[in-house]
Amino acid sequence: MKNRLGIYIHIPFCASKCSYCDFYSLAGCEGLIPAYQDALLEHLDESGPSIKQYEVDSVYFGGGTPSFYGADRLCEIFNAVKLNGNVRLDAEVTVEVNPDSTSLNALRLLRGEGFNRLSIGIQATDNNLLKLIGRRHNFQQAQQTVYNARLAGFDNISVDLIYGLPSQTKSDWAESLARVVELHPEHISCYALKLEPDTPMYAAYRNSPILPSEDEQADMYCYAAEMLNRHGYQQYEISNFCAPGFESRHNLKYWRLDDYMGFGPGAHSSVGNLRYSFLKDLRRYISGVQRKLSVTDEYQVIDTLERAVEYIMLGMRTSRGISEPEYRVRCQSNWKPIQRTLEAFREKGWTVCEEDGRWHFTVPGFLISNTLIGILLESQASGRIEGTPWLSEAYEAEEKIRIPLSEEELFEELYKKKISEE
Repeated sequence: MKNRLGIYIHIPFCASKCSYCDFYSLAGCEGLIPAYQDALLEHLDESGPSIKQYEVDSVYFGGGTPSFYGADRLCEIFNAVKLNGNVRLDAEVTVEVNPDSTSLNALRLLRGEGFNRLSIGIQATDNNLLKLIGRRHNFQQAQQTVYNARLAGFDNISVDLIYGLPSQTKSDWAESLARVVELHPEHISCYALKLEPDTPMYAAYRNSPILPSEDEQADMYCYAAEMLNRHGYQQYEISNFCAPGFESRHNLKYWRLDDYMGFGPGAHSSVGNLRYSFLKDLRRYISGVQRKLSVTDEYQVIDTLERAVEYIMLGMRTSRGISEPEYRVRCQSNWKPIQRTLEAFREKGWTVCEEDGRWHFTVPGFLISNTLIGILLESQASGRIEGTPWLSEAYEAEEKIRIPLSEEELFEELYKKKISEE
């Protein structure tokens, strides 16, 4: 049986740029769409021999705004994928859509051609917030898009939401979640607002007092995890929740270190021990493909040590987590230092070990996962240098990431400080 492969197609065109977005996408470049379509189809044809070595079980059209690009063009691209690869009949085929650039007829066309999963960028249910962050739709259009998707035959719908928006309170966030749950999507993604340099929102709101604080964002996150769980949505990754059996199969490839190929400017690929990406420049990408020149931007061979790091970094983002047998097979490294650290986290309430031996974060652990993963990677490094004296001494001399205090320990420390001051 052939190995499985995911295909990612980047559509870098938008009607306008959202004020928080730093993804590679372009507004006002519609004149390049025909040339890009030709280049993308040609690139897929050139890559056919490589794709045919696999069974394609997921295809993801992301952006940018694929729905703005046009359903006819998306179907033409998907047919090219099918011609150049062994696309399974049960493959998950996702397309991102925005409520302002899709219609019932377009959705029916997509569904008829084999697209079976929609990712709808709703982001907020408050129309004032939507306008503030540069979205082109209102919530009523989002509701209509979900309704039309059901009419078109889609039974796998994902919705994106953002929390921590300017002036947004926990009560506002709770209302957004409630209104989205009423739409009964199979999958909900909840992302914290992150102000990225060179975006309009970074310039306007950096250090602004109307942005929710980190503690307020944490409260919103914990509320989402608890509320969505009550409504039957299981958390399977830091930011993603789904009805049973509706995990994003394509996204899981990234977190489980499975193979995927990306096409389009800025798209990334990971095949075997190779990682590469294409030029993040639409015109150079089109020209390079047309002239049979390389459009590769970065190329890297991943060694065993780096794969071991990635296994922890990505695996601990998911509720599936990591396990000793899997780690030993994939990474061929010493598990004991990681085990000790995971057990220390468990005492703080940040990790859980299931009956099958798999370790994963709890909701409080997910909240500070970046710090905790950093500590796990330090533990991993210590395991690799045991028995090498000069490396051991250098490692011990380095400043380590401190394990954060639990809520009880933090309260106790503050109480002791207060008593000493009195």
